[in-house]
Amino acid sequence: MSAGYVDAHVHLWDPGRFTYPWLTGSAGLDRPFLAPDLLAAARSAGAPPAGVVVVEADRLPRQARAEAQWVLAASTPDLPVLGAVAHVPFGPGTGTGPATTAGALDDLADLVGLAGARRLLQDEAPGFLARPDVVAAVAAIGARGLPFDLCVRSRQLREAVELVGCLPDVEFVLDHLGKPRITADAYGPWAQDLRRLAALPNVRCKLSGLVTEADPDHRAASDLLPFLRHALDVFGPGRCLFGSDWPVLTLVTTYDHWLDVVLQAVDDLDGAARDLVMRANAVATYTRPLATTTAGRRCS
Repeated sequence: MSAGYVDAHVHLWDPGRFTYPWLTGSAGLDRPFLAPDLLAAARSAGAPPAGVVVVEADRLPRQARAEAQWVLAASTPDLPVLGAVAHVPFGPGTGTGPATTAGALDDLADLVGLAGARRLLQDEAPGFLARPDVVAAVAAIGARGLPFDLCVRSRQLREAVELVGCLPDVEFVLDHLGKPRITADAYGPWAQDLRRLAALPNVRCKLSGLVTEADPDHRAASDLLPFLRHALDVFGPGRCLFGSDWPVLTLVTTYDHWLDVVLQAVDDLDGAARDLVMRANAVATYTRPLATTTAGRRCS
């Protein structure tokens, strides 16, 4: 593998600098994971990426700007940070509703390298994605020219279809293929819902995060490849991005193993299509303004 790939989904964290409540008691993850550690892990794959996109790591909300500044400052010639996907608050518990989201976006606006926004949605109750304040907040993120990383579980994909469909001017990036369970029984319903989501032109899909959704008996390439190939089929190579989800993946596998699995998934593509998935789509999504689309329907 040449150095010409971009990892569109990594995290950096330091519990001595920021507070990550979810790390408490998480064996294997409750320690610093820094840029030199990522570089060492990626070098095990033969060559480090030509660049990485660092995604917020669910630290305390009030630390979102400082986290984004910190990860952007971690960029080096050996491991360029192409952009940071920062936390933006919305929904219950954020205080003043839409004004809180607008204020957070204003607070981040001057960061050189701000590449996108995310607010974890994977543990929200049914109906959350349809809330008017949530829809308004995501619309505000899109209005700033930022893609929104959509981190949901497979049970939420139908709600995600509604959200993406009613905000056609927002660019969405689905994290981790919607976090499906890696079982034969789960594949069919997930595949249908992913196809519905992929039918909307304003959403892209990260080929990331699958291995930690699988139990120990379903982590082989043969278990994971059907999911990756389905995503490639329904989104097409022009809307898929390679991501490792390092260091979360270290709970169950290595950087080089996951990279190898994704390379197997794209092996039958021609060189130009492989480059889209492994490099160019990440650059287009996270390092320059996105063209908007007027396709789709508006929220009621």
